[in-house]
Amino acid sequence: MPEEQTPMTSGCEILTLDEMYRADRAAMAAGVAGVRLMENAGAAVASRVMALAGPGARVTVLCGPGNNGGDGFVAARHLRTQGYPVRLALLGSPDRLGGDAACHAAVWGGDIETLDPACLDDAEVAVDALFGAGLTRPLEGAPARVVERLNASGIPVVAVDVPSGIGGDTGEVVGELAVQASATVTFFRPKPGHLLYPGRAHGGRLAVIDIGIPEGVLADIAPRQARNDPKLWRDAWPWRAADTHKYRHGHAVVFGGDTATGAARLGARAALRTGAGLVTVAVPETALAIYAADCASVITQPLAPADALDDLLADARKSAFLIGPGAGVTETTRARVGTLVADGRPLVLDADALTVLARADRMPPLHEHTVITPHEGEFARLFPDLVGDKLTRARAAAARLGCVVVLKGPDTVVAAPDGRTTVADNAPPELATAGSGDVLAGIVLGALAQGVSAVDAARAGVWLLGRAAQDGGPGLISADLPERLPMALAAMRGSDAFP
Repeated sequence: MPEEQTPMTSGCEILTLDEMYRADRAAMAAGVAGVRLMENAGAAVASRVMALAGPGARVTVLCGPGNNGGDGFVAARHLRTQGYPVRLALLGSPDRLGGDAACHAAVWGGDIETLDPACLDDAEVAVDALFGAGLTRPLEGAPARVVERLNASGIPVVAVDVPSGIGGDTGEVVGELAVQASATVTFFRPKPGHLLYPGRAHGGRLAVIDIGIPEGVLADIAPRQARNDPKLWRDAWPWRAADTHKYRHGHAVVFGGDTATGAARLGARAALRTGAGLVTVAVPETALAIYAADCASVITQPLAPADALDDLLADARKSAFLIGPGAGVTETTRARVGTLVADGRPLVLDADALTVLARADRMPPLHEHTVITPHEGEFARLFPDLVGDKLTRARAAAARLGCVVVLKGPDTVVAAPDGRTTVADNAPPELATAGSGDVLAGIVLGALAQGVSAVDAARAGVWLLGRAAQDGGPGLISADLPERLPMALAAMRGSDAFP
């Protein structure tokens, strides 16, 4: 299916700037006046300010020359009506405002100061309505001086749409300076910059507000990116039926090495906890005792370095494979990767398997049942020519290799070959620990072994890892994560919305 015909309409959509502009235009074409959309947006911003600040707090509203500033005028009016002392500072002249922003500036009727750091002198809370998500050049001049003062002040800031200085499509700081907000209010659907770092760190707590745009506009927009939410894959998950048996839930195989044995053991245990009916670790005979002593539920199989895998692959019941964690950066690993790719069954390539691919003369084409799970360093070695934001790079890599790409991080992106992407935002910082990637690879393996598609296995794996780590607190280690997967699965089964 061509990329432009693969919509993701689930309530979890993320809209690019262009898609959000199209949504606005479609709403107005359907009879929703632009001035009404702006009124609803500004009222929502005012409500967030009142929730954040105490009654009567002194508010400074910083307005830019476009529609973002128009939202600021509305917010200022609502706050003043509710008894808040409000100062409003505008970049540029009121006479140069146009469209809906000019209408709401006229309704404001109060004083309009020139944008200057002094407008923050007595502020207890600020509204950043300077620039919206479409900013393409660095902050400079008066806006830069105001933002520097604002960030240094430590007062709470509510950003309108996105914090000024953050690219809405990329999450990147445009230049070197951006507002550090306590909360961000955006409208209809989030944008990539709300979920991708560093934008997510600049936005504080995100509120996505309904301002009157009809849900039906999404059918024509057909967005290709979404928040990674159980709604996207939960109905396809192979929950056990009363009359099932182990082989209906697949036989997963992990290839382990003879030195860093913990990595493959973590992956195997995660595959089991994810629901795979059987899990085998195929390992050098010299390390067999280590693996056999680890978990009675895991099958161990000796595998000589020169083994061509023929006997192992001859068993059609073996339904998915994982190679890389602890496998070693060796010619044996490289050869096994080639054999497994050629076999065509579902496959996860992680860690050392990615390193041997990066060191190859050229990247071989993979297949749609393959999932690769690089972190940023591995991705850069695999795809040194791919630049840009995280969504763009992951999409390009998935299209190039014809497989699913999981570009890991606190904002993990899963990209399918057809261009569909998801961005995760449920990963706590405790996941920054050795071995968590091995657990993720095992979760994806366990889902693949049970017949889940590669893209859904990757999405679910990322979400389940994040959910398993939640509430783990300081001191969480990777060995804890497989044991927390049953609770994560239960949460996934019972969740109607992103937690």
